[in-house]
Amino acid sequence: MNTSDGWRPRRVPEARGRAGAPRTPIDYAKIGRSSVRRRARGMTHNEAAKALEGAELDAHLDRRDEAAADDGGRRAAELAEWQRIVQLLAATGGPYDPDADVVVQEELAEDRRREEAEQQRRQEQQQLADRADELLALAGAGRLDRTVASRPGDEAARALLDDYDDRVPAVDDWFARALADRAGHYADPAARAAAVGSLPASVCARAALLAALARTGAPVDGGLEFVGRLAHADPDATTALAAWLETAAAVKGGTA
Repeated sequence: MNTSDGWRPRRVPEARGRAGAPRTPIDYAKIGRSSVRRRARGMTHNEAAKALEGAELDAHLDRRDEAAADDGGRRAAELAEWQRIVQLLAATGGPYDPDADVVVQEELAEDRRREEAEQQRRQEQQQLADRADELLALAGAGRLDRTVASRPGDEAARALLDDYDDRVPAVDDWFARALADRAGHYADPAARAAAVGSLPASVCARAALLAALARTGAPVDGGLEFVGRLAHADPDATTALAAWLETAAAVKGGTA
């Protein structure tokens, strides 16, 4: 999408595919346990016991080989799994069936829960990236104004924009006005309180000063670029000025 000024919206970091994200480390112990379970399927107690003896012998021989010893814990996990299966079959008689093994089924259920949680995390991250893209595109087109309602999660989307200095000031101005107007989901006091801890200090200071100026009766619809400059230069001083104006407005209202 190109805007009238030729600006093309860019994708934010982590938005598409996360190609640079680190891969999940290989769990060699888990691979070892799975291998044992496949081999043990259908075995009786005696057969599993013989398989354990063979695994113990292989492990003893591998101790002499440094390369074989550096297996990520797979050999130790295989031995422990053979021992567990032998003990299980001593009680049940066999044949061994991983599908009826409570330990195996609990591990599989936990794997599914982790996979679902990771999938949900990726979906939420994608949604944040999409929202960040949307805010950038609207800012680039000059359409990021009060007609665009704030949403839950916008603060996290803003956190993805730190490297986009050319359009972020417009996005920050939109955040400040939404906070000052208590618009969209910022009508909720809890959402406003959370935003103060999530958005840049300059944005929150700008919002506080805009809100304070509005309470004095001053027009705040335009011509207030100095508010942004003050907030960016010294957020603490801007917040203090906003508090002073709020106090002055309250005193004036009380003595009227």
